[in-house]
Amino acid sequence: MITITPTLQLADEEISWQFIRASGPGGQHVNKVSTAVLLQFDIASSSLPELYKTRLSQLADHRITQSGKIVIKCQQSRSQEQNREIALKQFILLLQSVTKTPKKRLATKPSFSSQLKRLESKKQQGLTKLLRRQKTFE
Repeated sequence: MITITPTLQLADEEISWQFIRASGPGGQHVNKVSTAVLLQFDIASSSLPELYKTRLSQLADHRITQSGKIVIKCQQSRSQEQNREIALKQFILLLQSVTKTPKKRLATKPSFSSQLKRLESKKQQGLTKLLRRQKTFE
Protein backbone atom coordinates (compact mmCIF):
# COMPACT_ATOMS: atom_id res chain seq x y z
CA MET A 1 0.00 0.00 0.00
CA ILE A 2 1.17 3.50 -0.88
CA THR A 3 0.29 6.08 1.77
CA ILE A 4 -0.69 9.47 0.34
CA THR A 5 -2.23 10.99 3.47
CA PRO A 6 -3.10 9.36 6.82
CA THR A 7 -6.62 8.73 5.51
CA LEU A 8 -5.81 7.97 1.85
CA GLN A 9 -3.94 4.92 0.63
CA LEU A 10 -3.55 3.36 -2.81
CA ALA A 11 -2.86 -0.25 -3.75
CA ASP A 12 0.46 -0.99 -5.44
CA GLU A 13 -1.37 -2.59 -8.38
CA GLU A 14 -2.94 0.74 -9.39
CA ILE A 15 0.46 2.04 -10.50
CA SER A 16 2.17 0.52 -13.50
CA TRP A 17 5.94 0.72 -13.83
CA GLN A 18 7.96 0.59 -16.99
CA PHE A 19 11.74 0.62 -17.18
CA ILE A 20 13.41 2.15 -20.22
CA ARG A 21 16.89 3.17 -21.28
CA ALA A 22 17.92 6.56 -19.98
CA SER A 23 19.60 9.21 -22.05
CA GLY A 24 22.56 11.18 -20.80
CA PRO A 25 25.85 10.27 -19.10
CA GLY A 26 26.82 6.73 -18.17
CA GLY A 27 29.20 5.54 -20.85
CA GLN A 28 28.69 2.01 -22.16
CA HIS A 29 26.52 1.23 -19.14
CA VAL A 30 23.73 3.53 -20.37
CA ASN A 31 23.33 1.50 -23.57
CA LYS A 32 22.91 -1.81 -21.74
CA VAL A 33 20.77 -1.15 -18.67
CA SER A 34 17.22 0.23 -18.43
CA THR A 35 17.60 2.64 -15.53
CA ALA A 36 14.95 5.26 -16.41
CA VAL A 37 11.55 4.77 -14.80
CA LEU A 38 8.13 5.51 -16.29
CA LEU A 39 5.31 5.62 -13.72
CA GLN A 40 1.76 5.45 -15.10
CA PHE A 41 -1.47 5.89 -13.16
CA ASP A 42 -4.98 5.88 -14.63
CA ILE A 43 -7.09 8.44 -12.79
CA ALA A 44 -10.50 7.21 -13.99
CA SER A 45 -10.05 3.56 -12.99
CA SER A 46 -8.38 4.31 -9.65
CA SER A 47 -9.82 3.94 -6.17
CA LEU A 48 -9.47 7.67 -5.46
CA PRO A 49 -12.56 9.54 -4.23
CA GLU A 50 -14.48 11.34 -6.96
CA LEU A 51 -13.56 14.77 -5.58
CA TYR A 52 -9.85 14.04 -5.98
CA LYS A 53 -10.37 12.58 -9.45
CA THR A 54 -12.07 15.75 -10.68
CA ARG A 55 -9.42 17.97 -9.08
CA LEU A 56 -6.68 15.92 -10.73
CA SER A 57 -8.31 16.09 -14.14
CA GLN A 58 -8.70 19.89 -13.82
CA LEU A 59 -5.10 20.36 -12.70
CA ALA A 60 -2.86 22.08 -15.26
CA ASP A 61 0.17 19.81 -15.04
CA HIS A 62 2.35 18.53 -17.88
CA ARG A 63 2.44 15.08 -16.27
CA ILE A 64 -1.32 14.57 -16.70
CA THR A 65 -2.36 13.52 -20.22
CA GLN A 66 -5.61 14.47 -21.93
CA SER A 67 -6.74 10.84 -21.69
CA GLY A 68 -6.66 11.12 -17.89
CA LYS A 69 -3.42 9.37 -17.01
CA ILE A 70 -0.55 10.52 -14.86
CA VAL A 71 2.80 9.81 -16.53
CA ILE A 72 5.99 10.55 -14.60
CA LYS A 73 9.36 9.85 -16.21
CA CYS A 74 12.45 9.89 -14.02
CA GLN A 75 16.04 9.46 -15.19
CA GLN A 76 17.87 11.68 -12.68
CA SER A 77 19.94 8.91 -11.16
CA ARG A 78 21.99 6.10 -12.70
CA SER A 79 20.27 3.67 -10.34
CA GLN A 80 16.91 2.21 -11.30
CA GLU A 81 15.86 1.93 -7.65
CA GLN A 82 16.65 5.59 -6.91
CA ASN A 83 14.74 6.68 -10.02
CA ARG A 84 11.78 4.61 -8.86
CA GLU A 85 11.83 6.28 -5.43
CA ILE A 86 12.07 9.76 -6.96
CA ALA A 87 9.15 9.09 -9.33
CA LEU A 88 7.05 7.73 -6.45
CA LYS A 89 7.79 10.83 -4.33
CA GLN A 90 6.74 13.09 -7.23
CA PHE A 91 3.53 11.08 -7.63
CA ILE A 92 2.72 11.30 -3.91
CA LEU A 93 3.37 15.06 -3.87
CA LEU A 94 1.09 15.52 -6.89
CA LEU A 95 -1.73 13.63 -5.15
CA GLN A 96 -1.16 15.46 -1.86
CA SER A 97 -1.53 18.80 -3.64
CA VAL A 98 -5.02 17.74 -4.71
CA THR A 99 -6.12 16.58 -1.24
CA LYS A 100 -5.71 20.04 0.30
CA THR A 101 -8.80 22.18 -0.05
CA PRO A 102 -7.95 25.71 -1.20
CA LYS A 103 -8.85 28.56 1.13
CA LYS A 104 -11.89 30.54 0.11
CA ARG A 105 -10.97 34.10 -0.76
CA LEU A 106 -12.73 36.74 1.27
CA ALA A 107 -13.48 39.95 -0.57
CA THR A 108 -12.12 42.97 1.29
CA LYS A 109 -12.79 46.65 0.86
CA PRO A 110 -9.86 49.02 0.25
CA SER A 111 -9.17 51.37 3.16
CA PHE A 112 -10.15 55.02 2.95
CA SER A 113 -6.53 56.21 2.99
CA SER A 114 -5.60 53.83 0.15
CA GLN A 115 -8.52 55.15 -1.90
CA LEU A 116 -7.32 58.74 -1.32
CA LYS A 117 -3.74 57.81 -2.26
CA ARG A 118 -4.98 56.22 -5.47
CA LEU A 119 -7.02 59.27 -6.45
CA GLU A 120 -4.11 61.59 -5.63
CA SER A 121 -1.72 59.57 -7.81
CA LYS A 122 -4.27 59.65 -10.65
CA LYS A 123 -4.48 63.46 -10.39
CA GLN A 124 -0.69 63.71 -10.38
CA GLN A 125 -0.43 61.47 -13.46
CA GLY A 126 -3.05 63.62 -15.22
CA LEU A 127 -1.11 66.80 -14.45
CA THR A 128 2.09 65.23 -15.78
CA LYS A 129 0.37 64.32 -19.04
CA LEU A 130 -1.19 67.78 -19.26
CA LEU A 131 2.26 69.35 -19.15
CA ARG A 132 3.46 67.09 -21.99
CA ARG A 133 0.78 68.36 -24.41
CA GLN A 134 1.82 70.68 -27.20
CA LYS A 135 0.71 74.21 -26.71
CA THR A 136 -1.41 75.66 -29.49
CA PHE A 137 -0.86 79.31 -30.36
CA GLU A 138 -3.82 81.41 -31.36
